[in-house]
Amino acid sequence: METDQVAVLAVIIGTFGLFAWNRWRHDVVAITSLVALTLTDLALVAFGEKSRLVDKPEELLLGFGHPAVITVAAVLVISRALRNAGVVDILARSILPLTRSEPGHVLSLSGVVMACSAFMNNVGALALMLPVTLRTAAERARSPSILLMPLAFASILGGMMTMIGTPPNIIIATLRPELVEGADPYGLFAFSAVGVPIAIGGVAFVALIGWRLIPRDGRKKAGSDTLFQIDDYVTEIRVPEDCKEVGRTVGEFAEECGDKLELIAFVRKNGKVVPTNQDGIISPDSRFLAKADPNDLQEVLEEHGFRLGKEIRQRIDALEGEDLGFVEAVVTAGSPLEGRDRAYLRQRMGRSGALLAIARQDQPIRTRLGKVIFRVGDVLLLHGATEELDDRVASLNLLPLADREVSVGSFPKAWPALLIFGIAIGLSAAGVLPMTMAFVGAALVYVFIGILPTRDIYREIDWPVIVLLAAMMPVSKALQTTGCAELIADGMAQSAASYPGWVALVVVMVLTMCLSDVINNAATALIMAPIAVGIATQMGFAPDPFLMAVAVGASCAFLTPIGHQCNALVLGPGGYRFGDYWRMGLPLEILIVACGTPLILYFWPLG
Repeated sequence: METDQVAVLAVIIGTFGLFAWNRWRHDVVAITSLVALTLTDLALVAFGEKSRLVDKPEELLLGFGHPAVITVAAVLVISRALRNAGVVDILARSILPLTRSEPGHVLSLSGVVMACSAFMNNVGALALMLPVTLRTAAERARSPSILLMPLAFASILGGMMTMIGTPPNIIIATLRPELVEGADPYGLFAFSAVGVPIAIGGVAFVALIGWRLIPRDGRKKAGSDTLFQIDDYVTEIRVPEDCKEVGRTVGEFAEECGDKLELIAFVRKNGKVVPTNQDGIISPDSRFLAKADPNDLQEVLEEHGFRLGKEIRQRIDALEGEDLGFVEAVVTAGSPLEGRDRAYLRQRMGRSGALLAIARQDQPIRTRLGKVIFRVGDVLLLHGATEELDDRVASLNLLPLADREVSVGSFPKAWPALLIFGIAIGLSAAGVLPMTMAFVGAALVYVFIGILPTRDIYREIDWPVIVLLAAMMPVSKALQTTGCAELIADGMAQSAASYPGWVALVVVMVLTMCLSDVINNAATALIMAPIAVGIATQMGFAPDPFLMAVAVGASCAFLTPIGHQCNALVLGPGGYRFGDYWRMGLPLEILIVACGTPLILYFWPLG
């Protein structure tokens, strides 16, 4: 093994280790890998090695302009435009009559998400349908747990159906000319022959059988669309004349008391509830609505000399007036809150809102909120001025779970949006424009006709994924140029030489599935694609079936909540535990391997 091959393998193994450790976000790991590759390349030159990891040092940054990266960003922007136009809302409204039975409920919701995920970002489709799912679950008095995991799995399955449905497909499509000499990129529907039957079969499985495998003891209570009882966290207090805090400002009290007792609203003499002013003076006989942990409330009141007020229920109801309200919102992957604490949230929220409670895996957290580090899937109970609160939730990339009616999308906008998207697909399929430019052009038209406001252009782009793709492109390239992919492929090919070709195909698919369950699926596709082509070359087979096996395997992250963003998003609202996913995910992955292998061999023969 050559020195440059050892160096590349060390970088890749280290990268996999950091991805699996999950200590840092995947884009940080990818940038770390890129920097490590750069330093290793410079070190090889300094020590007199003739071979380099890349042909030219400036090529290390070319990933940021790669067509796959631009296409992923364009698809995310188009997804936002389609949501703004009400395309998915129209579909969502049509399914409500189909939710009478449990299998019908699961099938109708999952079917909509699957169809939408084929042409838009699967996380975006899931985010739009999540409040709809919670509302219909409450109306039918069903546990949302039997709906949310199937919904997440269906959104992942739907991405397999087209080239733009999921980043791994885009990567495989655009890498094909680089990996296979003389080959063109895959077209938009090149993945459909295999992906559509797998997606339909997978959704049928989760609707008829899969949801029954979710542990009953882990299911969230049926008929409930909220995680929190507000009066468990908010109470009314009054200030007696002998209170220790008389004469101090609300801000001064907050600095001393911290999160033990928070004055979140002031009750005027006429009973109206208004947000507290940090410069307001705490005076005798004044009344406040305060947030406190129920277990510590009495002790804190005695310590500061407050007394419990009366008519607390009416005061809490007053919080939900025209100007004030509550929002339950999920921390999503890529949110600025991920990995941060309440102090950062306060900084971003300002005076527009307050954090009342956090729930993790359907269980409200009873520890000091100031000590909690936010994770993906945490559900936050926020209170504040309604309009400002909605803006803050959007700016923090949180997913609101508010109960809402399914709105009918604007037909004057929905149909032009679909027409523009169809024209972009047609121009690409006919070879008039490259896929990337067709989608960028469609996004531009959406801006010009008012479907996509300029403020939304970059909001929907998942920048950590974009940086991940751009940074991992050179690492994948180095795997090819140094011969590492060929070396690994040769070893695997020799091991499988005595077996039929379909066995090697299954091994590639299963190995890709395993990696995708613990590291980002886009990174998995970037690493496995050159190895899969190498195996095909060494065994004398066509490379396309092996690339398809990687595409299918990279999209199958069903065993853990960390394997895909969609899985993480439903962790808290569904009340799932880490070990619940494999119960439905493992038989689903076995089904996909059993069905996907003959489908690939039929449509993409080995010879």
